[in-house]
Amino acid sequence: MPTPQTILLAEPRGFCAGVDRAIEIVERAIQKFGAPVYVRHEIVHNTYVVNDLRAKGAVFIEALCDVPSGATLIFSAHGVSQAVRREAEGRGLHIFDATCPLVTKVHVEVAKLAKQGYEFIMIGHKGHPEVEGTMGQLDCGIHLVEDVQDVARVQPAQTDKLAVVTQTTLSVDDAIEIAAAVRARFPGVREPKLQDICYATQNRQDAVKLLSPQVDLVIVVGSPTSSNSNRLRELAAKLGAVAHMVDSVDDLDPQWFDGVARVGLTAGASAPEILVQEVIGRIKALGAVSVRSMAGIQESLKFPLPKGLKMDAATDLGPPQTGPAGS
Repeated sequence: MPTPQTILLAEPRGFCAGVDRAIEIVERAIQKFGAPVYVRHEIVHNTYVVNDLRAKGAVFIEALCDVPSGATLIFSAHGVSQAVRREAEGRGLHIFDATCPLVTKVHVEVAKLAKQGYEFIMIGHKGHPEVEGTMGQLDCGIHLVEDVQDVARVQPAQTDKLAVVTQTTLSVDDAIEIAAAVRARFPGVREPKLQDICYATQNRQDAVKLLSPQVDLVIVVGSPTSSNSNRLRELAAKLGAVAHMVDSVDDLDPQWFDGVARVGLTAGASAPEILVQEVIGRIKALGAVSVRSMAGIQESLKFPLPKGLKMDAATDLGPPQTGPAGS
């Protein structure tokens, strides 16, 4: 049967500024304070990254009771509720916050408008840690909607002061549709000045929109728990492409490539480039003879580290490490 001839790489793909920062926070904390360093929830939703940091000395926990008194604790990139923050501070833990600044922006907006008497409709996925963190900024007054049907069931206490916020890693198109339903039911709803969906999520989805019509098969590198990676696969499929998501090169099925001439390849914002390169190597072994990158947005945004983790030039770690521990 014909084998793949060309691999077309989406641009941009892979790590975003928030993920870069979160990983660097963990690595710097381990170097500065020594292992173990405790991280509440997976620092980012990627199996390779979590296993790599675990091998370097990170301990991932869900309950703060699993953190010894006086230990160093890092909040994941997804953010935490005020209850978790108060509990950690009350236990005297040495805390560093790796919450993505774009998620923090949503938290700040919620806190500011809540003081003005606003209730909120949040567009997001129930159970996702970012949603739990944002909804946990208030004791009540945030109504979660996952789809257009949920909008019809929302019963706010009042509608004079109602605002909408969004999980940052949603499908842009889905969020637009749900937000339109919110506006239709609550015409006076207050929307954010800038869209809550993060720039990296939008850029990667836009790249998949360009990629999908040009290929026979789309492979998305990302873990099953990664919201933005799942949205990339769903988007490619919605556009008519055969699409699969793989956590690692071992998930590739050679039968996917039967009769396929052009393979599109992208990666979620929490997936390191080393995994993309491993997938490229495996597809080449199946017969691909060329690899070409699409034109796309070049991202240069970098978020600052928290106070207490900046090092002098002699001990600077450089960019986040994505290879095996000790490499």
